Amino acid sequence: MGDMFEPVLRPYDERRRAELVAAYMAVEHAAEPVSEVRFAALREPPLRRALEEMLALGGRTLIRSEQTRWTSGYRDDVAAELAADPECVPPVRERAVLALVLIHSVAIPRAAGLLEDDSWLSPHPTPLDELRRRTQLPVGELEASLRRLRLAGLVSQVKAGADDAGGFVPGPQFHRLTGAARRRLQEELILAAGPDSPLAAAIRARRRGREREQGEHT
Repeated sequence: MGDMFEPVLRPYDERRRAELVAAYMAVEHAAEPVSEVRFAALREPPLRRALEEMLALGGRTLIRSEQTRWTSGYRDDVAAELAADPECVPPVRERAVLALVLIHSVAIPRAAGLLEDDSWLSPHPTPLDELRRRTQLPVGELEASLRRLRLAGLVSQVKAGADDAGGFVPGPQFHRLTGAARRRLQEELILAAGPDSPLAAAIRARRRGREREQGEHT
């Protein structure tokens, strides 16, 4: 794994080192969260702390997805720095298409009580026809944006079934959000889907309060 991890791995014997490396590779590279049943370094708290140290060296952190499944993602401070870099931000058209998918497959079903509050897994795909109606993008540009979003793991395509039109849902990258990032995104969806709602007004007021507090401490 290179010299970077040697200080973390040094106290462990060959077997434990192999277990840590295997878990690191799984949470970093598997498309979906992995079960802790398969990896001792996810099941055992001392090894899990060592795994968290390995991830932290790259600005990453361990994220629990469901009760016994794990993945990794950027720490909140690192994510904020990346979001401020234009080179790391998807083009505005792709962000607009992604927002439509999130609103129609997550925000609207959640508002109707059809999804758990903290879930990004949705059985309510946004049909392509709905995306065409809701955007002013030419069809070719819309489909190109969806292809790029799929390649980035930001959306997944659900194939049509006998009684299902199919469509697009949030992709596996949404498993990699920290708790704070999930809450921020949920707030952004509320602001986008219902900007004039009382909940949106409360979010804006809370943010103004935080900004004032930060200004007083600077």
